[in-house]
Amino acid sequence: MTPRPAPDLDARRAQLTRLAGDLAESEGWAAVTVRRLATELGVTQPVLYSAFPEGRQALVDAVALQGFTAVAEALEAVPAEPLLRLRAYLDFAAARPRLYEAMFTLPSGLRFGAGRGPEPLRRAFAAVQAAFPGTDATRAEVAWALVHGLATLQAGGRLPRSRARARLQQAHRLLTSP
Repeated sequence: MTPRPAPDLDARRAQLTRLAGDLAESEGWAAVTVRRLATELGVTQPVLYSAFPEGRQALVDAVALQGFTAVAEALEAVPAEPLLRLRAYLDFAAARPRLYEAMFTLPSGLRFGAGRGPEPLRRAFAAVQAAFPGTDATRAEVAWALVHGLATLQAGGRLPRSRARARLQQAHRLLTSP
């Protein structure tokens, strides 16, 4: 009897991360359970734990890291002009609400700030900082905080859509005035 080959854990992690993100976007994070993922993939739950031994939280963090890569790509795809980067950020948050939720709202083991944290987080921050340079990172931190607040309030329906453009222009003025 020939032994089974060892699973490619990186491929399994990527498959699980993609499935969890897709399921969250279509049905919400409550639908993303180890049991559901195992059923969707036709494997047992222990197979999933072999890829993410820390459990569901590590899987959500993996989805969040993919989100930081995606937001960095969205920001880098436009010139480092403040208004364009703000708009790209808000468009990303609106287009991928559950991914954005994994990045910022759900509990996370990811660490932010002071140049620490995984590379996707540093890359996303660098894309913000490119549009809001300064002698230190404070200007970029405030820009990120402001646009994150707008994205969160807009996603929650707490700000009228009719003033979205005016809010974006006001944020731009506040962040770029001397």
